Amino acid sequence: MAESKLFDIQGISKTYKMGEVSVCALKPSTLEVAHGDFVVVLGPSGSGKSTLLNIMGGMDTTDTGKVIFDGEDISGYNENQLTMFRRHKIGFVFQFYNLMPNLTARENIELAVEISESPLDIDYIIDKVGLKERADNFPSQMSGGEQQRVAIARAVAKNPAVLLCDEPTGALDYSTGVLILKLLRQINRETKKTVMIITHNQPIAKMGNKVIKLHSGEISEIIENTNPLEAEDVVW
Repeated sequence: MAESKLFDIQGISKTYKMGEVSVCALKPSTLEVAHGDFVVVLGPSGSGKSTLLNIMGGMDTTDTGKVIFDGEDISGYNENQLTMFRRHKIGFVFQFYNLMPNLTARENIELAVEISESPLDIDYIIDKVGLKERADNFPSQMSGGEQQRVAIARAVAKNPAVLLCDEPTGALDYSTGVLILKLLRQINRETKKTVMIITHNQPIAKMGNKVIKLHSGEISEIIENTNPLEAEDVVW
């Protein structure tokens, strides 16, 4: 269960300029995420979900406000500091896997481990995600669900403080999506790592012990869920 604060987000916002047009992607937003939380960020396309996650993960900067990570203000970091932050503290999982096609599953994971300060054992992680028999396969030889498991293993093997997952089941069929959600929940429980999932899929929110709802670029509701569902009980 959740412990002390990992993220303390204080009034962050983001506006993008497209020529002479300014588009407000995220209105001033404030929230907290604790160590060990399983958070679901829910909202339709264009609601600001990815912008929020990108700022929290150091892939984008905020126009206003502060991002406090584990007691340290990262919102003033320069590019090099943000690179180190992403490398050592954040594990990213994306909708379309982003694997290197010319590397095997093991080699894709090794690539991430090589730049980590305190990586986990690769064989342990490969076994944990159920890919022991597929470790020497290339992405083209694997199903979508297997590729996503490689992507999760790559993120976890870095031993980050938090996993930020952007629509991790978006490209998968229902049954495979449930397996991926089950794996993320298992990692959250067994390693105590904070997991944040952004999705437009409302039933998935029932898994989160914290649910952050976004609409039109602002947080509309934050729900503390005392009885989150297991992945296999989520139906969409």
